[in-house]
Amino acid sequence: MKTSLAALTLASLILSACATAPKETTAQGSSQQMSAKQGQSGSAAETSSASTADVVSSELAEQVQALQNKSIYFDFDEFVVKPEYQGIIDQQAEFMKAHTNVVVVLEGNADERGSGEYNLSLGSKRAYAVRKSLELMGVSGRRIETVSLGEEKPRLTCHDESCWKENRRTDFIIRTGP
Repeated sequence: MKTSLAALTLASLILSACATAPKETTAQGSSQQMSAKQGQSGSAAETSSASTADVVSSELAEQVQALQNKSIYFDFDEFVVKPEYQGIIDQQAEFMKAHTNVVVVLEGNADERGSGEYNLSLGSKRAYAVRKSLELMGVSGRRIETVSLGEEKPRLTCHDESCWKENRRTDFIIRTGP
């Protein structure tokens, strides 16, 4: 019995290896690939779900990267989210509502002016302001973490207003779960 089970397992592995073709990167290419595989293999459902998962995970990764590249910027000594950033808040909230396995970490930052303690406090208030905006858009607070980095993670390191305004921000770090 063990020999027949091992032979069956080996045969399944060989057949699945033979049915595997190079992955396509587009949805159209994946559907063409699935059609071709359906003619070759009896396990079209397995092939379809694997190809669809690749396309979905690729699209999800692109969405996450695009959203993480957006930040909310603040005026000097302020922690109020300006109306011009409401569009970014809306995008983040819609993404999180559509993907219930996502958790976001909001990293509050400050420029180099002010004491370390003050900048940590200001970074925390900035992250919290963005959190409240997301919660008002319907995102559960259990899926939002806030962290203050103060002045420790500057985007630019020059010492004038052109740099300081880039460093007064909250960044989005998106984590996807199982």
